Amino acid sequence: MWSITSHVIISPESNKPAMISIYQQSLLALLAFSPFLTSAVVILPEAFSNLEIPSSHRPAQRPISAQSPSSTITPLPLVIWHGLGDSFDADGIKAAVSIAEAINEGTYVKIVQLGKDGTADRSATFFGNVTEQIEQVCHQLASDNILRTAPAINALGFSQGGQFLRAYVERCNFPPVRNLVTFGSQHNGISDFQGCASAFDLICQAANGLLKLGTWSEFVQSRLVPAQYFRDPEDLPHYLQSSNFLADVNNERALKNKTYADNIASLNKFVMYMFADDTTVIPKQSAWFAEYNKTSEVVTPLAERLMYKEDWIGLRRLADKGGLVFDLLKGEHMRFSDKDLKRVLREYFGPVRIDEDGNIWDDVDSGRSPQDEL
Repeated sequence: MWSITSHVIISPESNKPAMISIYQQSLLALLAFSPFLTSAVVILPEAFSNLEIPSSHRPAQRPISAQSPSSTITPLPLVIWHGLGDSFDADGIKAAVSIAEAINEGTYVKIVQLGKDGTADRSATFFGNVTEQIEQVCHQLASDNILRTAPAINALGFSQGGQFLRAYVERCNFPPVRNLVTFGSQHNGISDFQGCASAFDLICQAANGLLKLGTWSEFVQSRLVPAQYFRDPEDLPHYLQSSNFLADVNNERALKNKTYADNIASLNKFVMYMFADDTTVIPKQSAWFAEYNKTSEVVTPLAERLMYKEDWIGLRRLADKGGLVFDLLKGEHMRFSDKDLKRVLREYFGPVRIDEDGNIWDDVDSGRSPQDEL
């Protein structure tokens, strides 16, 4: 069992901009080392399993053309972006890499790294300007000799890493992504932050205090990562005016970025997993781009939203060609078995046929036996 727990334990009350004192800035540094804020991958005994997903939700594999030119069968490189509180060198992430390399032999796996060491990388999941972080990752991936020479790459995002990889596709997409898979990501943002577990959790209470000073202040929007994908449907004016990240990548402002939509529509598959019992991401339906009204408790699915009908980021075009997949996992936020992970790796990141001109043909059946599913 994989467990990625993502406890965002800060809650905003006021949107008024405010000056931040040196004392409050020091609290930001302390938060990076808080044991209460974690999204670390750990291996646990098998305890949960998938909900059965109707076959209609699963993409069909197309047969390889008999007229395919001379080609090579190989898996594409895989990029993984971890979630809040995790790091590139965490044991769980290393284990995920090992499984990816074993399931699809020959896979080159690249973990997004935003710090020179694990401590700095973990800190960057809490603090930093997300726009600048994505620019850093764009340069990081484009500079990797294996990635930049591949005809395409695959991408796997855990929690907030999912919407950040989507932003990579929209803003850079070199090397281009073929299949993007996200687990419990906040594609439509979060409308609330989890409250503190205890009144005596001073670090958590300090974070609450920071956000009370101004979720939409320039200081918070350029430094506190979760605040940059905060989105309250009942306070859209502040969000549209001040959001440093999400309002832009969701193309919600009046001026639309056509490149964002074209890049998403160019994907082969965009697969979004939502956790059925998720109480960490508020609302959990954000994993599927759904809108949730806290007052009426009405959920508006993506297909009924204006962003889909007018195709602000290319999701409708992608759906029209069968590339948009909604999938569901049982359990709490980021809790899934190694069997779940193996299924995803086989289904979406398996070997492909690449011809001598670098064109990618249909996915290839690896011919594994049922025993490999264990």
